[in-house]
Amino acid sequence: MKIHIKNGRLIDPTSKIDKPQDLFIAAGRIVGVGNTAPSGFEANSVLDATGCIVCPGLVDLAARLREPGFEYRATLESEMAAAAAGGVTRLACPPDTDPVLDEPGLVEMLTHRARLPEFAHVHPVGALTVQLEGKALTEMAELAEAGCVAFGQANRAIVDTQVLLRAMMYAATFDFPVWLQAQDPFLARKGVAHDGEIAARLGLAGIPVAAETIALATMLQLARETGARVHVTRISSAAGVDMIVAARAAGIAVTCDVAIHNLHLSEMDIGFFNAHARLDPPLRSQADRDALRAGLASGAINALCSDHTPVDDDGKQMPFDEAEVGATGLELLLPLTLKWGQEMKLPLLTALARVTSDPARILGVKAGSLAVGAAADVCVFDLAASFKVTRENLRSQGKNTPFLGQEFPGRVRYTLIDGHLAFDGTLN
Repeated sequence: MKIHIKNGRLIDPTSKIDKPQDLFIAAGRIVGVGNTAPSGFEANSVLDATGCIVCPGLVDLAARLREPGFEYRATLESEMAAAAAGGVTRLACPPDTDPVLDEPGLVEMLTHRARLPEFAHVHPVGALTVQLEGKALTEMAELAEAGCVAFGQANRAIVDTQVLLRAMMYAATFDFPVWLQAQDPFLARKGVAHDGEIAARLGLAGIPVAAETIALATMLQLARETGARVHVTRISSAAGVDMIVAARAAGIAVTCDVAIHNLHLSEMDIGFFNAHARLDPPLRSQADRDALRAGLASGAINALCSDHTPVDDDGKQMPFDEAEVGATGLELLLPLTLKWGQEMKLPLLTALARVTSDPARILGVKAGSLAVGAAADVCVFDLAASFKVTRENLRSQGKNTPFLGQEFPGRVRYTLIDGHLAFDGTLN
């Protein structure tokens, strides 16, 4: 299939390109960039991108697809439809499925099921310990051969620091990245919200910032000792960002990401026990939120992720402290990135890098680029058109999000995955 995307404003963070150019695609690869088609190129299909941005497909570092084990919350088909509608062409799947992704056969089954042309590329994060119990290490080498790009614990801590040390030593031997959430399980025990004024007023058990910084201090020290490459998932506090910046300056190989919810919301958005705002990590203070926004702009925080966690209605229609944790995010990653970029007065090139080339670099995959020879994973969106977050507009089976009813800039017109038209927003 040969596709010509014409009349668009092409933005490629990898090549530092931001100008009107056409894109030419053949056999699932980009074969030409510019105003002239490659020699002998005759398009089977022409996509008119007039007034639109043409950029690499988005790369999401945290998207729970709910399979296997939680199909009542979402299915692979529903969440892949949501990914395509959101312009997401690659995503990392955490290991906290049921059963846990701690055996090669389970990883192979997931990646095999995801090999449909209209499905985003799935990059599983394998379990660091068996059953995520924090006791015995998994066979990381075998899991890597099955397709795992990194190893982590999702949101479950390894309490035994000797186990964490051995895990990092093993990972460092094979140069496997270790992905960890910084949250001390004892300081966070029974907590449901940021330990601040709002939680106190509402009578909610708090999770202090110290839960993040103490866990982070342990991770960083062990990373220093072992030389392991550590990625801190979903950083939530200003103090945590400062620690990561200092660790990098000291030569520790550490990266981090932030979730879209923590980038835009604070503890104030809990309102009157809004269960859609029950998240992990919790929404923190406005000062923390502002530090996260600035850190992402400066590059102190390397990438932005959706932390997509679809929850069924029954799981959210409960008292705040009993509601299930999580929010849908795949379809909101692009518009919330654009909103943040506009509010921070950043060039589109910089804002889009945080959800394309930068997360691709963390994943260690060749993606996030529109260079000749690259895979034709492309997102075409209209910056002038708005996306209203309603239950009807969300393709994800999970309709749980604190952004319901709000409008944001950027509507996806086309999503291409390996040169296959996976989403056509002009038909809606």
